[in-house]
Amino acid sequence: MSEERETASPHVITSVVKSLTLLQVFSDDIPRVTVSRAAELTGMTRPSARRILLTFVDQGFMYTDGREYWLSPKVMRLGFGYLSTLPFWETAQPHLRELATALQESCSLATLDGDEVVYVIRVPVREGLLSLNVGSRLPAHATSLGKALLATSRPETVERFLASGPFPALTENTITEATEMEAEFARIRRRGYATANGERELGVRSAAAPVLGADGYSVAAINVTANSVRVSQQTLEEKYAPAVVRTAGAISATLGYRADPTP
Repeated sequence: MSEERETASPHVITSVVKSLTLLQVFSDDIPRVTVSRAAELTGMTRPSARRILLTFVDQGFMYTDGREYWLSPKVMRLGFGYLSTLPFWETAQPHLRELATALQESCSLATLDGDEVVYVIRVPVREGLLSLNVGSRLPAHATSLGKALLATSRPETVERFLASGPFPALTENTITEATEMEAEFARIRRRGYATANGERELGVRSAAAPVLGADGYSVAAINVTANSVRVSQQTLEEKYAPAVVRTAGAISATLGYRADPTP
């Protein structure tokens, strides 16, 4: 990333863009950075990276020992601010807990961010299957959550995503071609749910259904995840998927979505 590149709009404040870029380098894999590492990861000069890091320390969003920098709990205010603005975040939680208890499997709710899904609610039941938490991100094309979200998104979102193909093959089961993904989206819309069978990680099956807003387009999706040794594809589709669809429907109803009555 070149520090001197032009911004997309004259209204964009370059220093804010740099600050947000630097803030996003922190992750499970990169919990701490030095000034040199921050500059390397963002394409900034060392002086620019240092000033931004020290500003975050001054404002309480980071800590430093004089050499390395890491996030402080104050950063959580930003994430919680987003969660608290979601109209379904609180109302969906009891529905997810009830679903997880009924199926005795871990259940989640996620939203779409570009070509990734972001977990905003997680109800773990079985340990050791997937290490996921609120804020975790996964590629949308290889997850039931992502496929359910994309299949029921606005047409322009679907078109933009399909145009970005082919998609990375994460396992031998991953859908990589745009034409195949388009057909998958059509199946999801017909059935009302999506499945993934080892598309991101072998040995994991999942079923997801979209949470729809009043306009009929997805704002989130919920899923159930299971070990493929314990749960067959038939069980996933005949027992788990209907329960996920019912739960997603209950959450959608709180957002004002009303399904067309069956003739």
